[in-house]
Amino acid sequence: MVLSKGNDEGDRQKVAIVTGSASGIGYATSLMLARKGFYTYASVHNTNKSTSLESIANTERLPLKLIQLDVTDDSSVKHAVEKIVLEKGRIDVLVNNAGYGLFGAFEDLSLDEIKAQFEINFFGVVRVTQHVLPIIRTAQSGGGVIVNVSSVDGHIAFPVISAYCGTKFALEGLSESIAYELEPFGIKVILIEPGPISSNFMKGSVLAKRALDPQSPYAELVQKFNAKTSSQHENTTQPEEVAKTIIQAILDEKPEFRYVVGNYAVSLLEARKNMPYSEFQKMIIQNIMQ
Repeated sequence: MVLSKGNDEGDRQKVAIVTGSASGIGYATSLMLARKGFYTYASVHNTNKSTSLESIANTERLPLKLIQLDVTDDSSVKHAVEKIVLEKGRIDVLVNNAGYGLFGAFEDLSLDEIKAQFEINFFGVVRVTQHVLPIIRTAQSGGGVIVNVSSVDGHIAFPVISAYCGTKFALEGLSESIAYELEPFGIKVILIEPGPISSNFMKGSVLAKRALDPQSPYAELVQKFNAKTSSQHENTTQPEEVAKTIIQAILDEKPEFRYVVGNYAVSLLEARKNMPYSEFQKMIIQNIMQ
């Protein structure tokens, strides 16, 4: 792909693209980036369902534009990136945020359900990043930032979300590896690792079909897990808090590689680090499975 010259304003103004901007972390991050002066492309699967974001941008006269992008579709990603390059001539920041949760005991998950989980949460990141990288690498200002929104579940696995944990563990490894490759080009790779988020994540999550069967040997476990996670409102982090951390990392000249967000996530990782695994496992069983 060849960079266009862009206009004078586009040459000076840094450009960001955020995936999964319809709600939650992506929504908050897109607004904050635009308020910080980045020309922000808020990518969504369906632009008709994101009118509130566009309305706020218009009211505040923010440099924000909705763009349709399906992270599972090569042609959709290619078209979106080409459109940004045609309009602005550059991309400086990529925030990979699109994703969802798949709930169900591993034995109850179909292979297609697991593949769909990886297709969005992991291969979606791969697909968008590979299309954007050549643009970031040759941006006029040099360098750039790639932010991958992972999770505390990329370090600690929990029951009933094995596929989701698998995608986040994979994202952690991918991010570490490409960070070495991109460092010589001045491109920073950053991982954001929040705990439970107070947003539409649960509403957008999927319960495996076989997990709905009351005859499943794991039916009681799934019910307990859902009840526990739905009731633990005090442990959730607001999307705006995560977005603030993302902005801080992007603007920092020497950012950390990992940012853990939320007191619950911090305390959980500390417990995992300092406790023998058998004791930590007992704690998880007591808090989630009983």
